[in-house]
Amino acid sequence: MGPGVSEIDIHGLSYTYPRGPTALTNIHLRVSAGESLGLVGPNGAGKTTLFRCLAGVLRVPPGVIRVAGLDPGHPAQRRSLPAKLGIVFQDSDDQIFQPTVFDDVAFGPLNLGLPADEVRQRVEDALRQVGLAGCEQRVPFHLSGGEKRRVALAGVLAMRPEILLLDEPSMYLDPRGRRDLIRFLKGWPATRIIAAHDLELILETCSRAAVIDQGHIVADGPAQTILADRELMEAHGLEVPLSLRRS
Repeated sequence: MGPGVSEIDIHGLSYTYPRGPTALTNIHLRVSAGESLGLVGPNGAGKTTLFRCLAGVLRVPPGVIRVAGLDPGHPAQRRSLPAKLGIVFQDSDDQIFQPTVFDDVAFGPLNLGLPADEVRQRVEDALRQVGLAGCEQRVPFHLSGGEKRRVALAGVLAMRPEILLLDEPSMYLDPRGRRDLIRFLKGWPATRIIAAHDLELILETCSRAAVIDQGHIVADGPAQTILADRELMEAHGLEVPLSLRRS
């Protein structure tokens, strides 16, 4: 897709959990090919629900979302989403379930029916990208929280998706791991939405930011402008990042 082409189109998305609260109300959002959008808001604002709708984890009506040309509301198209879109959940334990790191990262490519040599190459490339080269035979449940984050990200990267959804990607990372993540995100060409409370990370990796609160998108614009707006930030349970505060 060329510049300006929308890889994510959301038109009037609402979502209510069964016997639960309304989590999203009339969401309209477009993300262009190659764009990096930071999604910020207080706990319970709807960030994770939005990600799960985009990824097809939560069922939505047809015609409301288009992701890389696919409609998650159509079952056949929803099944094709993992080859186009990768999501790293907030809790890495939700997506790490194989006996070794290699098996975990290889799970997605194997499900695509790729040859064994191609799978091995993808696993090696993905682990190198996240700084875990040589860790193929380690047991995931013996890893630190930060290492689990890297394995979860590697499992997504091995699919070579067009779109990345990252939910609190810097959680559990030490300062070096966080710097490595920022460096990786700056160099990764895929379209991405990053949901995070780490607003300095959003500033460093996203040119655009959207504020979501109580299931509504309440602001959307250049990241520097949105995150520097003290009144907007405080109204929605956030703080202006230290690097943008004026004395």
